[in-house]
Amino acid sequence: METINLMPPCVLTFAATDPSSGAGLQADLLALASIGCHPLSVVTAITVQDTVGVENVVPLDADLINEQARTILEDMQISAFKLGMLGSVENIAVIAEIVADYPDVPLLIDPILSSGRGDELANEAMQEAMIDLLFPQSTLITPNSLEARRLAFTGDDTDDIENASMDEVVERLLALGPEYVLVTGTHERSPQVVNNLYGSQKLLRSYPCERLPGSYHGSGCTLASAIAACLAHGLGMEEAIAEAQEYTWHSLRHAFRPGMGQYIPDRLFWAREETDDAE
Repeated sequence: METINLMPPCVLTFAATDPSSGAGLQADLLALASIGCHPLSVVTAITVQDTVGVENVVPLDADLINEQARTILEDMQISAFKLGMLGSVENIAVIAEIVADYPDVPLLIDPILSSGRGDELANEAMQEAMIDLLFPQSTLITPNSLEARRLAFTGDDTDDIENASMDEVVERLLALGPEYVLVTGTHERSPQVVNNLYGSQKLLRSYPCERLPGSYHGSGCTLASAIAACLAHGLGMEEAIAEAQEYTWHSLRHAFRPGMGQYIPDRLFWAREETDDAE
């Protein structure tokens, strides 16, 4: 019998390492592979962290970022880009130049500003660089509600951030250039988690799901990577988010706690479920 090898779509992630594999580059690779993509990676920074928090971040040189990305892009066809923690203003600038050469490839940005513990991971200069250089090229940005406020009012008075309505926040974010904005609701005090997708200056769709107990290391990375994977498989934006949210919720429901800090999503929950059923 002849074997037909179907090539999985390739997704390239730019992200910092996480030795715990809870978030960052390792989380991206796990989620992308779990949803049937071939994950490619460019390391932007090396971190010292665990499930409790981030102790140190060492950005890689921007020339090395460029060499990593250009080498792989000259060899393989990419179906989506996913950006996580980028490490420095210089890295953001060179990544903006790289993705500009591939305007037809979806660009998803998870604008990571701080860790779950509150460790600062992107200063104001980096936020401004993302806004100026990357947001105008982006297909989708996926800030949580706290990140959305900070990004919308970068450089403004703190009172403006606290008093602004989410409608004003989203209006400002869309004006910065992304085609879509998905504001995730994990940080809101609501019975359900509701993620809201905006585009064309309006709310396009809300995605509610059951709020799970506990705190999770890498939930945002998982969701953004899952959306990138679903887009790479050819789904439209609204359907891709719905599928990615379902996948992410199940990975959180099956989360485990290997350390002393947050739970880690089980991005391969489906494999363990199949194993359990077979026993």
